[in-house]
Amino acid sequence: MSLAAIIFDVDGTLADTERDGHRPAFNAAFAEAGLAWQWDEALYGKLLAVTGGKERIKHYATLHDPAFLQDPESEHRIARLHAAKTRHFLALLESGGIPLRPGVARLIGESRAAGLRLAIATTTTPENVTTLLRVNLGPAAESWFDVIGAGDIVPAKKPAPDIYHWVLQRLALPAGSCLAIEDSAHGLAASLAGGIPTLITTNAYTLDQDFSGALAVVPDLGATGLARLRQLHKATYGQHK
Repeated sequence: MSLAAIIFDVDGTLADTERDGHRPAFNAAFAEAGLAWQWDEALYGKLLAVTGGKERIKHYATLHDPAFLQDPESEHRIARLHAAKTRHFLALLESGGIPLRPGVARLIGESRAAGLRLAIATTTTPENVTTLLRVNLGPAAESWFDVIGAGDIVPAKKPAPDIYHWVLQRLALPAGSCLAIEDSAHGLAASLAGGIPTLITTNAYTLDQDFSGALAVVPDLGATGLARLRQLHKATYGQHK
């Protein structure tokens, strides 16, 4: 079965959004709300073990500020914090401060020229995705993707495969004809559980994670074009069908 579609994760895969985007945006939201919470780079790396921004806030509060969760309005406060974080993050994006990672724009261009279908499978907020694409690739970029699976459209987030099942259903393609690009062990677990062959592109937060089962692990997509992805998919598809 030949390669028909590429499904991209977003945070850490399309761009290095975590350390220099989401993390300072969370801190700005906390300060705005009068909270004395501060997530430095090392702490945020640990918090990334929890998928989803609202889930990450709740996990942090459980460990470091349990009194916060005793407030009957804590769930609403978490939702407001996350909305404020998204606002600060989008401002960073709009300023052009979060570029795409090496090779991403080229691979997207090659894939479109070759007639491959493109999709997104992420837990980040939909507006984060569309803004990242528009700022870095132009106003038409969102339309290049047949399916954008983002945010809370499925109840269970990565490492559960639900977001990949959702995307595959809308692509109407078998898992084996697709290739996922992820950056983390959680993302890899989700895509493999969905039956999708997966390439890993690491970043500073995920460099030392276990990527057993990936087609390949690369530091970025700078030297990994569409021809190489086709080779990897063709050579290993039998392991994942």
